[in-house]
Amino acid sequence: MTAIVTATDLSQSYEVRRGMFQKPLDLRAVKEANFVVEEGETLAIVGESGCGKSTLARMLTMIETPSEGVLDIDGVRVSGKDKGDVKKLRSTVQIVFQNPYGALNSRQKVGTIIEEPLKINTNLSSAERRRKAEAALAEVGLRPEHYARYPHMFSGGQRQRIAIARAIILEPKILVLDEPVSALDVSIQAQILNLLADLQERLGLTYIFISHDLSVVRHVADRVMVMYLGRPVEIAPVDALYANPLHPYTRALLSATPATRPSDRGERIRLSGELPSPFNPPPGCSFNPRCPYANERCRSELPVLTQHGETKVACFAVDEGRLPPP
Repeated sequence: MTAIVTATDLSQSYEVRRGMFQKPLDLRAVKEANFVVEEGETLAIVGESGCGKSTLARMLTMIETPSEGVLDIDGVRVSGKDKGDVKKLRSTVQIVFQNPYGALNSRQKVGTIIEEPLKINTNLSSAERRRKAEAALAEVGLRPEHYARYPHMFSGGQRQRIAIARAIILEPKILVLDEPVSALDVSIQAQILNLLADLQERLGLTYIFISHDLSVVRHVADRVMVMYLGRPVEIAPVDALYANPLHPYTRALLSATPATRPSDRGERIRLSGELPSPFNPPPGCSFNPRCPYANERCRSELPVLTQHGETKVACFAVDEGRLPPP
């Protein structure tokens, strides 16, 4: 398979001001992320709130420029010394946001919303834009008469379909899906996930699926990247991750995932302590204050992703064989 996204030591930091006479704080939202997304696959990015998932999404969609590191998308360098022409990537990468109610302009008709990317990025006539917009509506299971209606006339699931239609109208190669079903009812979630799977198969799309819901991720992803406090700590094929999670944090996340069958419910792993502040992360492994397997090396050295079978994991306990089987 061909890599369509490559991130090397990708980082994003923000300067947070505290007052006129106080020194600004440095917030490292993403720290030295290294990963590859293959063409046509679905890479899921999971972790607690504040782990850097949405910041990563904004960098991948070029809403924000990385403060450090190198990002290559479809053969074009987005950041770093040899930065290329990113304008042509505007149609290559599109995003679907979490909230279908806030993502659409309530004062515009659906047709205008869907056509906006065409107005900005193409020289198509009004009639041609309308034809493409109606075709996009059909792709997502909506009817031509919906073109002239306003967003408030639709349900949450229908609004998310409109947002997806807007995202695919430029015929992108990559869709970044930032919690695309978390604001929807469970029954509607299944419909949207089935729609996304169908579109991926028909249009050959690559998905970067950001979620905190591991039960959803299990059914949509090819590979999973687990993030903790801005860093990827485990990257694995979805079957390998669920069958044999290696990082202690991944095990804790999976143990908290609800199971419909009693036989699937394992023992809940309860982490001690709170998530460290991103303004003042602990030295060494950022997970060490909450990890039951941490030792002095974990508190002083930073682990890097190393290969263990199909899985890459950043954990000294795994490297040294100190971790019991899951």
